[in-house]
Amino acid sequence: MPALLGILRKMDTTPGTPVGYALPVGRESLPLNEGLGQRLNLRFTGRIFCLECGDRTATSYSQGYCFKCCQTLAQCDLCIVRPHTCHHHLGTCREPAWGEAHCFIPHTVYLANSSGLKVGITRSQYATTRWMDQGAIEALPIASVCSRRDSGIIEYALSQHIPDRTNWRHMLSGVEKPVDLHAEREKVFALWQDSFPGEKLSAMEPVRFSYPVLRYPTKVVSLNLKQREDQKAADKAFNDKMKAERERLALEARAGRERANASAGSAGVAQQGFTGARSAINITGSS
Repeated sequence: MPALLGILRKMDTTPGTPVGYALPVGRESLPLNEGLGQRLNLRFTGRIFCLECGDRTATSYSQGYCFKCCQTLAQCDLCIVRPHTCHHHLGTCREPAWGEAHCFIPHTVYLANSSGLKVGITRSQYATTRWMDQGAIEALPIASVCSRRDSGIIEYALSQHIPDRTNWRHMLSGVEKPVDLHAEREKVFALWQDSFPGEKLSAMEPVRFSYPVLRYPTKVVSLNLKQREDQKAADKAFNDKMKAERERLALEARAGRERANASAGSAGVAQQGFTGARSAINITGSS
């Protein structure tokens, strides 16, 4: 694989059998499917840049933004992850124009099997991408609405009965649990409230996906590049400190030996002087 340097972004997915993956690195894109079975090395340079303004930041917020952008952008507001709390109609949206362009467009409520049954929402034109990003084995649209807030209202109500999150560790373990989405849709429709906005989709068929996997990991763990580099820096600092301490002790030991040798030399000279003096006395006494 080629060596690339740049800001990492969310992987791109392409529909296919299996799904195609590519990792954006700066202005380049690294195809990953063709690298199956090969080693991929990732090294954090220690620099983090905001995806919106490009400024360097010590910490990434909301998956890639600096603190200022996280606090001012509509796409970083809490209603993005809790769409039923949308407050655009109250006139308090951070960026009303952005909200109209991204939130007030057709949305789909769906059922999916990723780590098991879940309910979710997505912009209708990006539904397939959303399902691939989540690693869904199959997905089934169950309702169509006119806005993100409307889809969030339905999702929130259904989440009281059906999970609305993916257990990514379970998903990546490769243990597939069969789910009859047709049957689950009927159960959901039995819970349907007259106040729900939009239109129920009763005739849709599940969309199925397969993924490029040679084997699944026996232990699934997250990878925090910053934390790993911080630990490396801490380990290096510790090793440097221990090295300096060893060198200090070695210098002290050497100085101690030199002092001891110097003391032994002085004692030898003194002894020789005493012996010479005694001989002189003896000689003098003999005469």
